[in-house]
Amino acid sequence: MNEITLPYHLIIPSIISILILGIIFLKRKRIFGNGKLKWFWISLTVFFLFYLFIVGGATYDDIYAQWNSNKFDLNQDGFFSGNEITPEQQEAMRNLISDTGRNFSFITGLFFSGIIAFFVFGIGKITELIKKKKTTHNKVLW
Repeated sequence: MNEITLPYHLIIPSIISILILGIIFLKRKRIFGNGKLKWFWISLTVFFLFYLFIVGGATYDDIYAQWNSNKFDLNQDGFFSGNEITPEQQEAMRNLISDTGRNFSFITGLFFSGIIAFFVFGIGKITELIKKKKTTHNKVLW
């Protein structure tokens, strides 16, 4: 079997997510201290965390499937022949080549992470509005 190849379509979004999360972490006091955009930055952080989890998990699965398949190539010639073909090897190859979900995870991760971030933003804004209403209502009573 061949050497393990890095799936660049998964690694690049993972690295970008890590860099953006690092920038957000370094500037967290200034970013999260702003009252107007606080929930935007929180939801953006949630978006990149979930996106990194989805794409990073797919990257790990892809590399593991390649490694698992490579361990059945006993003579290291890049082909499976003779006693190398076993039911376990066939299962490992099936896991390696059945990778549509892993390959499209950088796209589906955008949708799922976006939906989760949208709900975090909406719930955060609603709770902020309820708290603001409650404090102004209590001020009127006193």
